[in-house]
Amino acid sequence: MIGAVVPNATSSHHGFWKRNQLKLAPWLFLLPAMAMFAVYVVIPIFQSIWISFHDWDGLGQMTWIGLGNYAELLTDDTFYTALENNVIWLVLYLLSIPAGLAVALFLNQSVFGIRLYKSLFFFPFVISQVVVGLIFTWFYAPDFGPLSLLIQKLTGEQVAILADERYATYGIILAGLWPQTAYCMILYLTGLNNINPEQVEAARMDGAKGLSMLWHVILPQLAPATFIALVVTVIGSLRSFDLVSIMTAGGPYGSTQVLSYFMYEQALSEYGFRMGYGAAIAVVLFLIMMVFITLFIVRMLVQERNG
Repeated sequence: MIGAVVPNATSSHHGFWKRNQLKLAPWLFLLPAMAMFAVYVVIPIFQSIWISFHDWDGLGQMTWIGLGNYAELLTDDTFYTALENNVIWLVLYLLSIPAGLAVALFLNQSVFGIRLYKSLFFFPFVISQVVVGLIFTWFYAPDFGPLSLLIQKLTGEQVAILADERYATYGIILAGLWPQTAYCMILYLTGLNNINPEQVEAARMDGAKGLSMLWHVILPQLAPATFIALVVTVIGSLRSFDLVSIMTAGGPYGSTQVLSYFMYEQALSEYGFRMGYGAAIAVVLFLIMMVFITLFIVRMLVQERNG
């Protein structure tokens, strides 16, 4: 027919985009981040699992040994020491959450000099873990360290904390609690700034104050901050590598080993080059993390559904 308009590919393409713009636009924005996440997180996870079934030095031929690396782990005393230390890290590291809440409540005031106090408490979070490790190594030094001198003055005995199998792990955890408490403090300060003032005023009119106000009014509104602090703290305790490497390198006599440092020592250090065995340790650590993360996510979804 003369004068009929024939639709072309360009108009059809524009029509498809206009019809689906609201659906496609978010995915286009997410695509670069999803690609980076897949390349640097998802794919390496599956590669590590594949390597864990092999005997490999990182350079030569990979030899399939199935579950051999995992069977060896079950008979490795160092693995159980590292696993036990990770449990100790996990339990004690959780102290940073109430400590961070206490500091946040203290700093959430309008008094003279509060900005200076906030800066001082925020400082541990912005410095490197390596610097934290060096500071506490000096702090624990038996000849001139402030803590060692204080212990010597109180007990009359000199204690080398990082050289003693009984205290070394706890000394490293104490060093880790310093910046972790600062991180939890930041989360809670942000949450306190978003507290609903009307609920607080209503609670005060009903006679609530002190611990009653904190427990029944403040803490429920800080639940999102508590959830994030709990997840980050658990993950941080399980992948505790920097401080162990700087302060003791797994010593004395392997007493401060954790799974992340044990993995590095087996796979990449001068003692190892056993990539398959190190990958098996990494897979075990990953599965432990996934158990906790799954529990947290399921609980969060259940709470949101009930709420």
